[in-house]
Amino acid sequence: MSLWLLVAATAFGAEPEGKKPHVVFVTGGCEYRGEVSMPMIAKILQAKHDVRCTVLYAVNPKTGKRDANFRGNIKGLEKLNEADLAVIFLRFRNVPDDQLKKILDFTRSEKPVVGIRTALHAFLYSSGPNEKYNEGFGEDVFGQRGISHPGHNTSTNVRVVVGDHPIVRGVAPAFHTRSWLYKAGPLRGDCVLLVFGAAVEGPKAREEIFGLPSPVAWTRTDKGKRVFFTSLGHPEDFEHASVRRLLIQAIFWGLGMEEKVPVGGLNAQVQGKYVAPPVNNFRHGGIR
Repeated sequence: MSLWLLVAATAFGAEPEGKKPHVVFVTGGCEYRGEVSMPMIAKILQAKHDVRCTVLYAVNPKTGKRDANFRGNIKGLEKLNEADLAVIFLRFRNVPDDQLKKILDFTRSEKPVVGIRTALHAFLYSSGPNEKYNEGFGEDVFGQRGISHPGHNTSTNVRVVVGDHPIVRGVAPAFHTRSWLYKAGPLRGDCVLLVFGAAVEGPKAREEIFGLPSPVAWTRTDKGKRVFFTSLGHPEDFEHASVRRLLIQAIFWGLGMEEKVPVGGLNAQVQGKYVAPPVNNFRHGGIR
């Protein structure tokens, strides 16, 4: 950018590219289609909130094409070196050691992390020293590991349980989501519950619930490091403005920008059109 354009951009209120916070989305999941929903969230952040975003994808090295079912490669993880915050939406990956190290180096740093749904079981190694991350990654970073859910034919009624936390401003106090409820309690470490959920029969909202309620969204501050996690993440969940707003405001909170979240919440309007893709039932171990 020329000096004139830099001055002009600043004068009209836009942050120069180098000054904008940089969020890197790490996707690759086989099932919940984060490769579709996360670019949509990134577009909102860039268009409405002046946040620079990079979305990383699973890529099959044989074809050079994006392939969420290919578990062994995520292209561009060196971008984490430039990130101010990482959003992790991975499921059952067995990436090589050098790629795993890039992810672990970031999540072990002091920089904030946001996790979505299957980040509790981001990795699935069949043997060797990396096998400990199959459950240990979720516990270490987010305060819980992937456990179980009541089945794909269920859905979840969610309820906000905190007062005026910036992450839940403008989020509906109670609403229905298509995600089947993850049994995520009890949380470990210094976690603060923001939203809990109750399982209901069928894909539609119902009053009847079964089983025990479970945490759906929480924060964690590990030695000052800001971490947010939500077990929501079904592609239909992101058709709800409240789910989009929850995630966007969690990113703002993680970046230390919570003072920019108004009482009514941030703009979470989709740029263009978002049509939830079908869940991919391609499985790799487990029932999650």
